[in-house]
Amino acid sequence: MKKNSFIKGTLVASISIILVKLLGAIYVIPFYRIIGETGGALYSYAYNVYNLFLNISTAGIPVAISMIISEYYTLGFNEAKERANRFGKLLIGMLSFISFLVIFIFADKIALFLTSGITLENTISDIALAIRAISICLLINPFLSVLRGYLQGHKYISVSSISQIIEQVVRIVIVILGSYISIRVLKLSVSIGVTIALTGAFFGGVAAYTYLKFKSRKDSSLNAKTESRDVVTDKEIFKKIISYSLPLVFISVLSNLYDTVDLKLIIYGLNLVGYTPNNIEVISSIIVTWAPKICMIIVAVSMGLQTSLIPHIVSSYVKGDKQEVNNKFNQAVGTMLVTTIPMTLAIIFLAKETYYIFYGKSFYGPIILIFIAVINIFLGVLTVINTALQGIKEFKIIYLNTFIGLLINTLLDIPLVLLFNKINMPYIGTIVATVIGCVVSYIVVYIFLRKKLKFKFKPLLKMVIKLIVPTILMGLSLFVLTLFTKLFIHVKLSFISAIMKILIIGSISLIIYLYAAYKNGLLYDVLGKSNIDKLLLKFKLKREKEQGS
Repeated sequence: MKKNSFIKGTLVASISIILVKLLGAIYVIPFYRIIGETGGALYSYAYNVYNLFLNISTAGIPVAISMIISEYYTLGFNEAKERANRFGKLLIGMLSFISFLVIFIFADKIALFLTSGITLENTISDIALAIRAISICLLINPFLSVLRGYLQGHKYISVSSISQIIEQVVRIVIVILGSYISIRVLKLSVSIGVTIALTGAFFGGVAAYTYLKFKSRKDSSLNAKTESRDVVTDKEIFKKIISYSLPLVFISVLSNLYDTVDLKLIIYGLNLVGYTPNNIEVISSIIVTWAPKICMIIVAVSMGLQTSLIPHIVSSYVKGDKQEVNNKFNQAVGTMLVTTIPMTLAIIFLAKETYYIFYGKSFYGPIILIFIAVINIFLGVLTVINTALQGIKEFKIIYLNTFIGLLINTLLDIPLVLLFNKINMPYIGTIVATVIGCVVSYIVVYIFLRKKLKFKFKPLLKMVIKLIVPTILMGLSLFVLTLFTKLFIHVKLSFISAIMKILIIGSISLIIYLYAAYKNGLLYDVLGKSNIDKLLLKFKLKREKEQGS
């Protein structure tokens, strides 16, 4: 295994997560066709509950372990970091088992809470069964998260990233084969097919955990035994794990509550304005699960940055290098914007074709997808910001900005649903509420970083200014090309025509964006001049003399 630098770690993590998210987005094409809209809503209920309880059961311990391991590794406390890892596994074992029992025993009550007692296409017993099926994942995936945190703390980003690919592949195989055989071959009910598919997350976790254990046992630096005990006491380690974990679980739970609250309030709000039970379930599942799955690549960049950012920003913070912490913060947020904006633009202009490829024709799908693509930029940036704040141990500001953002989102959900109902788009209200919540969170963080930590944002501002021209050029190219195909190329919407349109228009507009970003130096700011030059030389797009000059 090889350690990774910040830039390289970010690239490795982002590429692997993008691959994972691509697989996660692609598999829903056959899966959604197997389970249909009602099955899709059922899958959405179970996964949102699982994600919430996964964050409760891990309690932020994996990221806390990554921070502590990085800190002790930097200080040379090898024995103490191993004790911290053991304590982390002990704590997570207790929490995950308790979470499993809660979700398994009270599945019926959770299902009743989500549906607000409204009679929908999926029954309470169907939803409860699906929730119980995915609850077994809480017995393996929290341990997998701790092991990843341990390796990431040592800056082993690559092996952790590969394990995510393994986990996703195994999960998808179970999901597709399990649902197809049960529904299409054995002619069982859709609810049974979805329930079997949900167990894929458990088997994926087992496969990834086995791989990481095998790789870590082969690495001598991780298995080196220390004779003497470090000066760090068990009490100090426990205190550090708890103090680091509490804000992380707070953030994670509140972040998942964004989805859970939205799911409940969308159902309640749409019922309030007179939507049918079928449309309520379809719209709510599109907003909370199916449109976000298409936007997974946008989210992947923030996850890649999060994976690489924590050990490096902790290392700089421990060394007392505040300037480097400031630089990494600006670089992380800038990278997030530069990489996610072109993807979002492409989805906005090609929403109809994109949604059709995954789920077929839908009246609500393409409209909701446009807004979800935009919202993912806001949520992605907020994730990166809070990750950086975790690394420098500014937990109070994390509590504050996350709580205020969620509170505003919750308070505005129903009023905005009613407001947007006046233009027959009530489902957009909850999305706009989330954006407003994120913006308020940004303002809180900005005021804090400027006043207390004296952060300077000029490099980030310069990056944003440089981003304007490439964004406008890409937007114009997408507009012209989509308008041209609409006026002069009359092709019936189909799976093949949609793919071809996305590939051709998306590729041309992306090349324009990258060329403009390269010419004004934006790509250099994000990835570093040497990395860009090496890439250009590799693809023979630049000569050796040009690099020297």
